[in-house]
Amino acid sequence: MQWTVNFDIPDFQPKIDHHSQLYAIGSCFSTMIGDRLSDRKFDIVNNPFGTLFNPLSISQVLEDALLEMPVNTDMVLVRDSLYLHFGMHSDISAYSKDSLERLIHKKQHLTKTQLEQASHLLITFGTAWVYEYGEANQLVANCHKQPVGLFEKRLLNLDEIHKTYIGFFNLLREFNPNIQVILTVSPVRHLKDGIMENQVSKSLLRIACHDIAESFDFVHYFPSYEIMMDELRDYRFYKSDKTHPTDEAEVYIWERFKQAWIAPAAYPMIQEIEQIRRELAHRPFNPESPSHLKFLENLNKKLERLSQFFDFSKEMDQLRKQVDFRK
Repeated sequence: MQWTVNFDIPDFQPKIDHHSQLYAIGSCFSTMIGDRLSDRKFDIVNNPFGTLFNPLSISQVLEDALLEMPVNTDMVLVRDSLYLHFGMHSDISAYSKDSLERLIHKKQHLTKTQLEQASHLLITFGTAWVYEYGEANQLVANCHKQPVGLFEKRLLNLDEIHKTYIGFFNLLREFNPNIQVILTVSPVRHLKDGIMENQVSKSLLRIACHDIAESFDFVHYFPSYEIMMDELRDYRFYKSDKTHPTDEAEVYIWERFKQAWIAPAAYPMIQEIEQIRRELAHRPFNPESPSHLKFLENLNKKLERLSQFFDFSKEMDQLRKQVDFRK
């Protein structure tokens, strides 16, 4: 008996390999995919402005970076002695306004540099519900736990999402004519908005992705939301909050992404790097045993060999700490 519905995902081109340059932005699904790519030594800039949920805030930070726009200081606030920006996640913080501006400019420069040469841009939409701040009704990416009375909540409409991304992608191609864009809708449920409201939001985002992908031949849709809703249609694939996918669900979606987007020629290297990660996480029964010493020696040789091609400095530091601890 078949207990799930499986569906085919297009074989996208051009594929991602270890020569590709990648940029990921958006909700925590982008971070998850980006982290897995980074862990497997792909060249990726991953959510440098922190987690962003709504499509308009995502396009705004990317456009500001490409055009080298000054920081909008009207959107700066102070919370718990930290300076934050309403257009970004609270991960982007500093102890002074000047320091925050320098940090944001650094993120913008990194973004512009990567986007100008990136082969692939991954964008994940999380919600179509947005908050507008103050008398100017400036759309915010994050309310930063400010009083609810400062904001007006509303639902984006399809036309404004579509027009925003028509303009942004036309601009992007001026800077990088060869870039490929991967759009996806986050499988994370925004239950705080309400069950029905979350469904309306996800439906709007899915239609927006469809319309945008139909408008450009370099924009493609990856069905992460559909995988979660249909292939993994069971609460056992959600964490205890019934909102976020479990680790097993994330692995499953990652494997589907890998099959759809990553070049098969990169699989052997991915497998070798994954094996190294497992070996680094290994906890021996007897750290002083000859067999474990040999294990560490062989692992060090692997890292030294692969360090000719990729940056394994963190892994070598991790291994060194194990050896130092043993001493």
